[in-house]
Amino acid sequence: MSSNSSDSEHEASPVASTSALPPVQQAQTTFAALGVEPFLCKALQAMSIRAPTGVQAACIPHILTGADCIGSAQTGSGKTIAFALPIMQALAKDPYGLFAVVLTPTRELAFQISEQFRVLGAAVNLHSTVIVGGMDMMHQAIELRKRPHVIIATPGRLVDLIRSNQGEWSLGRAKFLVLDEADRLLTPTFAPELAFIIDQLPAERQTLLFTATLTEPVLALQKREPTPGKPRPFMHVSNDAITTPAGLTQKYVFIPSQVREVYLIYLLLNLCSLTDTLPLHPPSKTEEPQDKRRQSNKRTQRPSDEEDPAPVLPQTILFVPHCRTAALLTHLFSNLPNPIPCTALHSHLSQPERLKSLSTFRRQAVPLLIATDVGSRGLDIPEVAVVVNWEVPRVPDDYVHRVGRTARAGRKGTSITFVTEGDVDLVQLLEERINTKLEELELPEEPVLELLNSVSMAKRMANMALHSEGFGKKQENNRKKNDTASGGKGGNASAQAAGKGGATKGKKAGGEKKPKGGKAKSSVKA
Repeated sequence: MSSNSSDSEHEASPVASTSALPPVQQAQTTFAALGVEPFLCKALQAMSIRAPTGVQAACIPHILTGADCIGSAQTGSGKTIAFALPIMQALAKDPYGLFAVVLTPTRELAFQISEQFRVLGAAVNLHSTVIVGGMDMMHQAIELRKRPHVIIATPGRLVDLIRSNQGEWSLGRAKFLVLDEADRLLTPTFAPELAFIIDQLPAERQTLLFTATLTEPVLALQKREPTPGKPRPFMHVSNDAITTPAGLTQKYVFIPSQVREVYLIYLLLNLCSLTDTLPLHPPSKTEEPQDKRRQSNKRTQRPSDEEDPAPVLPQTILFVPHCRTAALLTHLFSNLPNPIPCTALHSHLSQPERLKSLSTFRRQAVPLLIATDVGSRGLDIPEVAVVVNWEVPRVPDDYVHRVGRTARAGRKGTSITFVTEGDVDLVQLLEERINTKLEELELPEEPVLELLNSVSMAKRMANMALHSEGFGKKQENNRKKNDTASGGKGGNASAQAAGKGGATKGKKAGGEKKPKGGKAKSSVKA
C-alpha cells in the first residue's frame, strides 16, 4: 500500500480563514515554567533551544494535563517539539513499548521527526522506529516485534504491517496518537488507512493534531461532540498560521510555455544577481596551500582554453508537479555544456536514494534540489535562499507550503513562480489566498533565447536517457498489480470510522465501509 507516495495528486480541503479565531497571545516564558522536566530542558539546551515558541508555550501545558490538542502554527515554528516533549515526559513516568504513534504524510518528514525524538529521548533510552514505504518490510516487522516506545510512520506501510503481523504486537496500549501535517492526513487520500489505524488504538488515548494550514476537516474536530467524559480538544491558532513568511520576497516570471526550460536555465544561471543572494560554494575536494596555488595559477593560466567552472547558485529548491519532470530536469541539467549541479527528490526514487539526495542537499554539497511535493511539507533546511515553482500550483495551499521552505526562522528568502498564458486565473486565486500581489521579474528575451540550441539538445538527450532507463515502468507495473489485487476497487473509505474514539467492537480489521459521495469527513475524536 502506497498512499503516502503520491506527490502531487492529492485532494485538498477548502481552507478556513483563521481570522475568525482569536490568536493566543503568549508572554515570554521558559520550558521549565511550562512544566517541562529538567532532563528535557537540558536536552533542549543541547539542541540550542532555550525559549519556547508560541505554539509550544500554548500547547505543552495543556497536553501535559492530559488534554487532546489541535495546534496550528506557521511552518518552522517548532510544532514537533510541542508534541514530542509531553510524550517524552509521560514516557519517563511509565515506560513501556508501543507508547505513541506519530503519523505523517511523507517519508522524509517521518525521518526528520524521528531524529528529534532520538535527541530528546536519549536521557530515557528511547527506542523509536520509522515505518515508511520503500524500506525493507521484513526489517520493519522485526523492529515492531521489539515493541518500540514511539512509532513514526506513514499510514500505508503501517497498515500493511498491522494486517500482516498476525497478533505479534498491538497498538492497544498506546497512550498518544499524533497527526502531523493533519490537514494533509485528513483527506480522502489517507482516509482508509487512517480509519483502520485508529480502530486499533484505545479510546482513552490522547490525540494531538498539528498543522500549518487550517482546513474545514481540522476545524470540524473542535466543534464535534467530545467523547463522553472528555472535554473538547484545546485549540491553539497562531496569528500568522496561514501566511507566507514575513521575510519572503515573492515574484513571478511571465514566460511562453513552450520554452519553459530555456527560461529556467537562464534564471538558475543568473539567480544570485537576480535575487541578490550569495552563491553556495560546495567544499573543494582538495585544498592546496595558498602560496603553492598562486605559483600554479601563474604557470597554467589559459583564459581561452580552461574549462568553465560549474555554475554557482544560492541554496535553491525547484518544485515541479510530477516525478517525470524532476527526473527529466535532472538529466537535462547534467547534459548542458556547463552542467548545473543538482539532486532530486521524488517518489519514483528508492527510499535510500531519497534520503541520500536530501542529505546531499542539507549538507550543501549541491546547491539545487529538484523536488515534487514530497519535499514541501515540514522539512527543515534552514538556509534555503530561493524557492522556484516550475508552474503555478493549482492548490494555493501547496504554494504556501513550498515557499515556506525559505525565509525560515527570521531569515530572508525569495520565491519565483513561472506563469504562462493559461495561468492568470490561478495567479488571481493564489494572490487572494496569500493576500499579497506577486512582483514581476522580467528576464531579457534575447540572452534567454541564446540558450535555446544547447537546452534543446540537452532535453533530447534527457528524454533518451529516461527512455533507456524505462522510467516509470516499475511504478506502473506495481499499480496494475495493486489494482488486480483489490479487484479494481479504489480505497475511498471515510475517516468517519476514526471518530469513534478507539477500536470498533465486533468489526473485522480493514472492514471500513465506503462513505456516500466518496468524501472524507473530519471526525477524528479523542
